[in-house]
Amino acid sequence: MNKYEMMFIVKATMESEQVSKTAKNIESIVTSAKGKVNELKELGEKKLAYPIKKEINGYYFVMNFEANKETIAELDRKANIDETVLRHLIIKLDEE
Repeated sequence: MNKYEMMFIVKATMESEQVSKTAKNIESIVTSAKGKVNELKELGEKKLAYPIKKEINGYYFVMNFEANKETIAELDRKANIDETVLRHLIIKLDEE
Protein backbone atom coordinates (compact mmCIF):
# COMPACT_ATOMS: atom_id res chain seq x y z
CA MET A 1 0.00 0.00 0.00
CA ASN A 2 1.11 3.53 -0.75
CA LYS A 3 0.95 6.58 1.49
CA TYR A 4 -1.37 9.43 0.52
CA GLU A 5 -2.52 12.77 1.83
CA MET A 6 -5.96 14.18 1.18
CA MET A 7 -7.11 17.70 1.89
CA PHE A 8 -10.80 18.42 1.65
CA ILE A 9 -13.05 21.39 2.36
CA VAL A 10 -16.52 20.89 3.83
CA LYS A 11 -19.34 23.46 3.71
CA ALA A 12 -19.27 25.74 6.77
CA THR A 13 -22.99 26.55 6.61
CA MET A 14 -23.87 23.13 8.07
CA GLU A 15 -24.21 22.12 11.73
CA SER A 16 -20.94 21.06 13.38
CA GLU A 17 -22.30 17.52 13.79
CA GLN A 18 -22.86 17.25 10.03
CA VAL A 19 -19.33 18.54 9.36
CA SER A 20 -17.77 15.89 11.60
CA LYS A 21 -20.09 13.24 10.10
CA THR A 22 -18.83 14.12 6.61
CA ALA A 23 -15.22 13.77 7.81
CA LYS A 24 -16.02 10.38 9.38
CA ASN A 25 -17.67 9.25 6.12
CA ILE A 26 -14.52 10.12 4.16
CA GLU A 27 -12.42 8.28 6.75
CA SER A 28 -14.70 5.23 6.64
CA ILE A 29 -14.25 4.90 2.86
CA VAL A 30 -10.54 4.23 3.45
CA THR A 31 -10.98 1.91 6.44
CA SER A 32 -13.76 -0.14 4.80
CA ALA A 33 -11.42 -0.87 1.87
CA LYS A 34 -8.76 -2.25 4.27
CA GLY A 35 -6.77 0.99 4.20
CA LYS A 36 -5.22 2.60 7.26
CA VAL A 37 -5.88 6.19 8.37
CA ASN A 38 -2.78 7.46 10.15
CA GLU A 39 -4.07 10.93 11.00
CA LEU A 40 -7.15 13.09 10.44
CA LYS A 41 -6.66 16.73 11.37
CA GLU A 42 -9.35 19.38 11.43
CA LEU A 43 -7.77 22.72 10.52
CA GLY A 44 -10.92 24.65 11.35
CA GLU A 45 -13.09 27.12 9.50
CA LYS A 46 -11.36 29.48 7.09
CA LYS A 47 -12.39 32.01 4.49
CA LEU A 48 -12.06 30.70 0.96
CA ALA A 49 -9.93 32.58 -1.57
CA TYR A 50 -12.95 32.73 -3.90
CA PRO A 51 -16.57 31.55 -3.60
CA ILE A 52 -17.14 27.86 -4.34
CA LYS A 53 -20.76 26.82 -4.97
CA LYS A 54 -21.82 30.16 -3.41
CA GLU A 55 -19.94 29.34 -0.17
CA ILE A 56 -17.40 31.84 1.21
CA ASN A 57 -16.18 29.81 4.22
CA GLY A 58 -15.26 26.16 4.65
CA TYR A 59 -13.97 23.64 7.18
CA TYR A 60 -10.56 22.33 6.18
CA PHE A 61 -9.43 18.76 6.90
CA VAL A 62 -6.15 16.95 6.18
CA MET A 63 -6.01 13.15 6.25
CA ASN A 64 -2.85 11.03 6.00
CA PHE A 65 -3.54 7.42 5.09
CA GLU A 66 -2.32 4.26 3.40
CA ALA A 67 -4.35 2.66 0.63
CA ASN A 68 -4.23 0.96 -2.76
CA LYS A 69 -5.13 2.44 -6.15
CA GLU A 70 -8.67 1.09 -6.18
CA THR A 71 -9.40 2.78 -2.84
CA ILE A 72 -8.09 6.09 -4.16
CA ALA A 73 -10.38 5.87 -7.20
CA GLU A 74 -13.39 5.12 -4.98
CA LEU A 75 -12.47 7.90 -2.53
CA ASP A 76 -12.16 10.39 -5.38
CA ARG A 77 -15.49 9.28 -6.86
CA LYS A 78 -17.38 9.56 -3.58
CA ALA A 79 -15.84 12.94 -2.72
CA ASN A 80 -17.01 14.25 -6.11
CA ILE A 81 -20.54 12.97 -5.50
CA ASP A 82 -20.83 14.27 -1.91
CA GLU A 83 -22.69 17.62 -1.91
CA THR A 84 -21.10 18.69 1.41
CA VAL A 85 -17.50 18.45 0.10
CA LEU A 86 -16.63 21.66 -1.74
CA ARG A 87 -13.14 20.66 -2.94
CA HIS A 88 -10.68 17.84 -2.38
CA LEU A 89 -7.17 16.94 -3.44
CA ILE A 90 -5.39 13.60 -3.07
CA ILE A 91 -1.62 13.40 -3.43
CA LYS A 92 0.74 10.44 -3.21
CA LEU A 93 3.51 10.95 -0.68
CA ASP A 94 7.09 10.06 -1.55
CA GLU A 95 8.57 6.88 -0.16
CA GLU A 96 11.09 7.60 2.58
